[in-house]
Amino acid sequence: MINKRFLAGALLLMGYCSPLHAAGPSDSAYTLKGKIEGMSKGWVYLYHKQTDKIDSVQIKDGHFIFKGFAAQPEYCFFGTPGPDNQRDLPLEFFLQHGELTLTAKKDSLRKAIITGDPAQDEFVRFQTGQKALDAQEAQLEKLSNSAGMKGDKQQMDSVDKAFEALEAKRQQYVKDYAAAHPVSYISAFGVYVTFIFNPDAAVLENLYKGLDPAIQASYFGKKIKETCDIAELTAIGKPAPTFVQNDVDGKPVSLDAFKGQYVLVDFWASWCGPCRAENPNVVKAYKEYHPKGFAILGVSLDNNKDKWLAAIKQDQLDWTHVSDLKGWHNSVTDLYGVRAIPMNFLLDKEGRIIAKGLRGEDLEKRLAELVK
Repeated sequence: MINKRFLAGALLLMGYCSPLHAAGPSDSAYTLKGKIEGMSKGWVYLYHKQTDKIDSVQIKDGHFIFKGFAAQPEYCFFGTPGPDNQRDLPLEFFLQHGELTLTAKKDSLRKAIITGDPAQDEFVRFQTGQKALDAQEAQLEKLSNSAGMKGDKQQMDSVDKAFEALEAKRQQYVKDYAAAHPVSYISAFGVYVTFIFNPDAAVLENLYKGLDPAIQASYFGKKIKETCDIAELTAIGKPAPTFVQNDVDGKPVSLDAFKGQYVLVDFWASWCGPCRAENPNVVKAYKEYHPKGFAILGVSLDNNKDKWLAAIKQDQLDWTHVSDLKGWHNSVTDLYGVRAIPMNFLLDKEGRIIAKGLRGEDLEKRLAELVK
C-alpha cells in the first residue's frame, strides 16, 4: 500500500508544544538561509507540496537563500539535483514565516538541521515519536519482499496481518497526538496522511471536530474535511458514484453497465508493486466467481498505455479495464477519494457499496458469502 504511516507511544514523553498560530499579512515573510557541507556551487530546490510550486536558487560561495511568504506553516520538500540532473528532494519539513537556517551535509540531506522554525521543531518531535514503529515497518517490508519473491503465501498473509496491527498502533498515535495538540498544524497533517486510505467517515469526522477552528480552516484541515465528505459518499450501504471512462481500446465504459451482478471496482497501476503482488488473489477470485455473476472493473492510475497493457497481459487480468492515463490525477480517484493503492470497492447487484479495501483472501471469503 502506497501510503505514509504514523504511530503512537512516546507522545506523552514529549510534553505539550506551544500552539502555532497563523501569521498575519504583515509578518508572513520568510527567509531560509542555508549551507550544504561539501557543495560549494550548484542548485537547490524548494518544492511547495501544497501548491505544487517549485523554487530554485543557485549556491554562491557555499550558501543559498530562499525568500517568500508563508502565512501558515507549509509542508515542503528540499533537495539538490540528482545524478541525472533530476531534482532529488529527500528532506521533508514544515516551512513557516521568520528567519530560518538550514545546515546539512551533501550526502545526508535527510539529517539537515533547521533552526528558527517552531513548526519544524514540532514536526521533528512528532516523527521521533514513531521511530520504533518505522523500524518495525522496515522489517516487515523486507519480510514481505522476501515472501513475494518466494511465492510464500502463508508468510505473505502473516505479514499483512502484522502490517494491519502496526497501522492500528500508528492511528492510535495520531488520535492521541491530535487530542493533546488541537491547535497544531502538525496534528492536522498527521490526521490527513494517516487516515486517507480507506477512511472511516465517523472516525475522521470525530478527529476533525476535535481540532481548533483555526486548524480546521488550514490547508490540511480542509483536506481532512474533503476526505471525510468523500468517505461519507462511499460509505458501506451508499450507492457507488457512477462514472464513464475509456477502456483499452478507447471505447467508453460506464459503471452502470455492470448493474445486475456483483462488481469489484479495483484501483491499481502497473507501477504499483503492492498492486501487482495483490493481483494473483484478485485473479483467483475472478476465475472462481465470474461464472456465477461476479465482474471486475479495473481503474488504472497509469499514464503510460504500453506499460498498462503489458501489466494486464503479464498478470492475466482478464476483465474490463479503464483509465484516462492521467496517473494520480485520474478523475475517478477523486470521485472515490482514493489516496493509496491497491484499493477496491465491492458493489452489490443494485450498485451499492457493500465492502471496500478487501485484500488477500478477504475478497474470496466475502464472495463466498454472496455469490451462490
